[in-house]
Parts: sequence; C-alpha cells; structure tokens
Amino acid sequence: MAHRLRPVGREFASVAPVRLVFEREISTAPPAVFDALARDVTGWTAWFRVVTLARPLDGGAGREIRLVGTARFRETILVAEEPEVYAYRVDVTNVPGARAMVEEWRLEPAGTGTRVRWTMAVDGVTPFRLGMKASRPVLAVGFRDAMTSLDRRLAG
Repeated sequence: MAHRLRPVGREFASVAPVRLVFEREISTAPPAVFDALARDVTGWTAWFRVVTLARPLDGGAGREIRLVGTARFRETILVAEEPEVYAYRVDVTNVPGARAMVEEWRLEPAGTGTRVRWTMAVDGVTPFRLGMKASRPVLAVGFRDAMTSLDRRLAG
C-alpha cells in the first residue's frame, strides 16, 4: 500500500539520518550526463537496470519510477541546475517504513568527462534505516553498473 512521505527540501540530502553516497568518473561530459538524468527520464530504463518504468509527470515537475520487484515512487523535482545538480524528493512510495527520501545527483567536470556523485538520503523507522545501511554494497554495484551503462549509451 502506498503512503505519503514527509515533505523535505533539498537540504535533506546533507542532513538525513542515513546518507548513502556513491561516486564514479565517466568519460562523458557533464551536459550530456545532465540531459540523461533530467531530460530523458524515460531513458533511465535503458541504463539503470533496476528501473523498469520512468516517466515524467506534471509537465516535468515530477516523476513516476518503478523498480525491479514492487517498489514504486512518485517524486517531485527539487532542483535541476544544469549541468551540476539534479535532485528529487520521494512524495509517495509503497516501500514500508520509509518516512522521507531525497536523491541528489552532483556532476563535476573530470578532465573531459564527469565525476558523478549520487546521494541517497533517507529517514524511516529503525528497521528501514538499518536495511538501507545494509544495502550499501548492493546499491554500490548497481550504481557502478548504471554509470558504466550510461557512459556506453552516451558514447554510442
């Protein structure tokens, strides 16, 4: 059953009780990476393996995301500062125990490519927070694979 999460702002990415941060350098320049993140929402399914549905909502002010399994999210875009920051808040999800979630993507030039930093900031009941911390290794592999796939997609 879907439930509404606490509405938090962009700052939550820095102060959340659980922050999972992942970084990777890819060869694609920041503007192209930003476009893939912020403008080509439906394209997420082609490079982020766990994403089975991604579609913009409300004229691009929000997104609907579905992951492998049953996780569903309705999100609000908090910031889209090209080509540096893309962040969104989860407003509604069916993930039990979640109370607040923000994801932030920061892009920095790295030579001719991009250093991508993805922060997943969450709060929830204790079992949810512990589960998120325990999932760090799996999320790290998923992020690494997604960035490799995105880089190949943008290069080709």
